[in-house]
Amino acid sequence: MYDLIIKNIKIYDGSGEKPFIADVGIKGERIAKIGIIGDEIASPPHLYIGVEARNDKLINGESLCLSPGFVDIHSHSDYYLLIDPLAQSKVRQGVTTEVGGNCGYSASPISGSALEERKKSYREQFGLELNWTDLKGYNKKIEENGISLNYCQLIGHNTVRASVAGIVDREPSSGEMKKMERIIEEAMDEGAVGMSVGFAYTPSCFAKKEEVANLCKITAKRGGIFTTHIRSEGRTLIESIEEVIDIARVSGVRLQISHLKTFGEENWGKLDEVFKLIESAINEGIDIVCDRYPYTAANTGLQAVLPDWVFDGGKEMAIERLKDYKTRDKIKTELLKKYPSNSYWDSVMISQVVTDKNKGVEGKRVREAWGKGQGARGNKGDLLDFLFDILIEENLEVDAIYFSMSEDNMKRILKKDYVMIGSDSGARSTDGLLGLGLPHPRTFGTFPRILGKYCRDEKLFDLPTAIYKMTSYPCKRIGIKNRGLIKEGYFADLVIFNPDTISDTATYESPKNYPKGIEYVIVNGKITVNNGNHTGAKAGRILPHK
Repeated sequence: MYDLIIKNIKIYDGSGEKPFIADVGIKGERIAKIGIIGDEIASPPHLYIGVEARNDKLINGESLCLSPGFVDIHSHSDYYLLIDPLAQSKVRQGVTTEVGGNCGYSASPISGSALEERKKSYREQFGLELNWTDLKGYNKKIEENGISLNYCQLIGHNTVRASVAGIVDREPSSGEMKKMERIIEEAMDEGAVGMSVGFAYTPSCFAKKEEVANLCKITAKRGGIFTTHIRSEGRTLIESIEEVIDIARVSGVRLQISHLKTFGEENWGKLDEVFKLIESAINEGIDIVCDRYPYTAANTGLQAVLPDWVFDGGKEMAIERLKDYKTRDKIKTELLKKYPSNSYWDSVMISQVVTDKNKGVEGKRVREAWGKGQGARGNKGDLLDFLFDILIEENLEVDAIYFSMSEDNMKRILKKDYVMIGSDSGARSTDGLLGLGLPHPRTFGTFPRILGKYCRDEKLFDLPTAIYKMTSYPCKRIGIKNRGLIKEGYFADLVIFNPDTISDTATYESPKNYPKGIEYVIVNGKITVNNGNHTGAKAGRILPHK
């Protein structure tokens, strides 16, 4: 007796091998049989799913494909899973497992001024109460609410450093360093899968590589991975990759370079040297992988354009500096040196603000919004004054999309056998609290885009290879057991898709659109997406590192 039968479907089992046609029987949370299923009756009876169903719970798989559930190796859903546990934008594109806490920012462990600042921000924006400090407390909160997919968490170095030493441009004291070490040890023991760092963001932009390497030794000792948003993906790209390879070499940690890219046309020609660096290190015996999303625009806060020193002392100090006209002039001088032409701001789109008074700038390029006098203050100065004013009025909470990458380079990166697929996004929705703004289209379309545009249409790689990069490969990398493959005894995290119609429908101008061609998504044996619609099931769970 099976709880669900999938009949006559083409199976891509996640191994990278050729597909085959078979039936699949699911009992409880696991795959019970792969082969020919005859007259066995599913239980309970009289539940009809799909076309030509008999008197059992059955999905007719003709003309469809079955894959393991996709693993988003690089996500940012840490708080979003508590705001909306259904994880709509992820589950509807076939994601059954996410790895959060990337780029140095995690929901836990967190304490001190960092906790107080986030409490205020999430209470005001989303009505979310942060009532935990450690990973155990965060996991408990997730489990109480339930989630629609499985979740693993990295420890964010930026969050830990801010919790212990504040947002300051200095080395931590020996006592602070020991405290950070204890926090990493405890979080790893509580199930974190590794540690992340965002060298491009505060306060880790102030950290020397030796500090991070020491913490990576603890991560390595406990079998965790180290993921990194490198210090620069543009002007000092090569030096930044050398830095994180050195950290891996010294600490022995397994390295994952996040969203590998060449940012800015003047840096596109560096890709061959990037590949040479990474592959030479791999040949040396250093364990390195990368992740990448299939789009040529980046997404981060608009404040990322400001010099690091502006943030020394935290958000309030940064805002005070932006308000001070003498300091403004200093910032302007640096920005004009880095971006000498106003035309640069045609490549930066404001995607989300917090306040209603500035909603008019959403979806506009910075220069366009400035030229039209949009925003609360209108056009009362030069372009950089406009930029500073928007940041002040939005308390630095401004998302932006940066059109800065080469399509050819992106394809070359995606094809590398050490590159996995990650969305670099949090789980959003088309409405409600998580339906605000204009998020990057990767939020809604990453995985269908790979299978539709880059496999079926452009034949960048074949389906077995693409599915391997999105399923068993990340599971092996993180150490997730009994997932990522379609195999008897494995957990039934599965995606059923139409290979002829699967496609992303999200665009930069209209991003909040769910994909086509994802027919069913099954999480731990429970149907979570049925004929493209979320069923409301919350069968996901925390997957701790073991």
